[in-house]
Amino acid sequence: MKPAILYPLSIIFFLGFFAGSEPAAGPGASAPRPNIIFLIADDWSYPHAGACGDKIVKTPTFDRLAGEGALFHNAYCAAPSCSASRAAILTGRYPHQLESAGNLWSVFPSKFPNWVSLLEEAGYFTGKTRKGWGPGDEKRGGYEHNPAGPSFNSFQAFLDARPPGKPFCYWFGGYDPHRPYEPSMGIRAGMNLGEVDVPGFLPDRECIRNDILDYYFEIERFDRDCGEIIRQLEKAGELDNTFIVMTSDNGMPFPRAKANVYDYGSRMPLAIFWKGKIEPGTVIEDFMNFVDFAPTFLEAANEQVPESMFGQSLLPLLVPDNTARSRPSPPRGQVFLERERHANARQGGLSYPIRAVRTRDFLYIRNFEPERWPAGDPEAYKSVGQYGDVDNSITKFLIMDMEGHGGSPDFFQLAFGKRPAEELYQVSKDPYQLNNLAGRRAFRKELKRMRASLSQWMAATGDLRAAEPHTIYWDTVEYTPKYDHDNFDLQAEIDKYYFLKPDPWMRFQETSCREDKN
Repeated sequence: MKPAILYPLSIIFFLGFFAGSEPAAGPGASAPRPNIIFLIADDWSYPHAGACGDKIVKTPTFDRLAGEGALFHNAYCAAPSCSASRAAILTGRYPHQLESAGNLWSVFPSKFPNWVSLLEEAGYFTGKTRKGWGPGDEKRGGYEHNPAGPSFNSFQAFLDARPPGKPFCYWFGGYDPHRPYEPSMGIRAGMNLGEVDVPGFLPDRECIRNDILDYYFEIERFDRDCGEIIRQLEKAGELDNTFIVMTSDNGMPFPRAKANVYDYGSRMPLAIFWKGKIEPGTVIEDFMNFVDFAPTFLEAANEQVPESMFGQSLLPLLVPDNTARSRPSPPRGQVFLERERHANARQGGLSYPIRAVRTRDFLYIRNFEPERWPAGDPEAYKSVGQYGDVDNSITKFLIMDMEGHGGSPDFFQLAFGKRPAEELYQVSKDPYQLNNLAGRRAFRKELKRMRASLSQWMAATGDLRAAEPHTIYWDTVEYTPKYDHDNFDLQAEIDKYYFLKPDPWMRFQETSCREDKN
């Protein structure tokens, strides 16, 4: 059975969260339509940017966009897995509403309207460089090219191809800070191991600090790439009429981050710039989900928002005094998160299905198949290796070596161990989500309230798991590319996808971590 395809106007709205999707009353027809630039990193977590408070990583481009525009402190991807996250960005629909596109390495059905295609139909010149939607197979879903637009080698090549006078929509998808990393690049760039703030779900070891610095190095490289695009935009005289978004698709590629709905997997850096429209230095604490991008871009371009989009435009937050542009924003005190199959890391191609709700004070998680391994099977199946939902790294291998050591916290259990059906974290006091309160009597009322809120959202958005909690739909969706059991090398396919040379992960064992393990 496929997930139901529902539309906002056909359901009962709840909690004031869904305000409908009727055409926005935009500015006068004589107003020039803005260009749109979407800058998206691959595996970058909040708060790893200067504007977000990180003291090491240098992100002058992100900081500039935030300082001259708006900085969001509570932006969340729809799913902490790149294909599903990017599909939600493009369509304004939650991953469970996108059929096979709710999985990684999937088929993306073209029947769901996406904002890039809609802007192209409305007269925009569209294109992308590097990673758009994916990894997956868009052509089998009905697309002629990547859903993020036709490919160009660079932003300059895109500008050179643009017909005179046409507004444009450009997607830049960086490959950074996705693994693999060249070891010790952070240190070679002058970063200091002693200044690293190690998240509480990772052991504080020198080699892990070094791994984090390499991640920081690639964040800085992405920021520089985006800075070059901004410089070219200014040189072309287009900055003043361009709506710019800079963010990431999902969290950092470390255990208990990427592919998890905890904050370091789902909470994203986000800056939005629109000169003359957004007040410089705007700081937004309201919650947003990445399904909100699609209606925001369409409304900014004075285009109709399709009824199929469940996201809500951010313009009431960004341009609150322009009452002609949009109706008031709905309440934004919580956000809903999910994931289905990430890597093909379990026998039988099984998913690890999760739904969650995050408020200012709490994170509630429902794990639908708690008997499965959340990070993938302990024995290598197809993708990546053991615990294949976690990208290979020295951090991963070090924590794997901690199995059975216990401790408080038990880092192996946090990263790889099985989890209960329900989790509840008081994030205002537990920012790394280490202490599950779901079984505590004192939190029964909060648990019940958040459980009900999540169930209402699932039902209202047509989530197949609302009616069939143990559905096998996302377990049986084809995992692309096709392979045979004996000869397929997924890591080589991933390396090819990212235009990287194959890089044996065992090289990480050559670092200075051996003494750290003892």
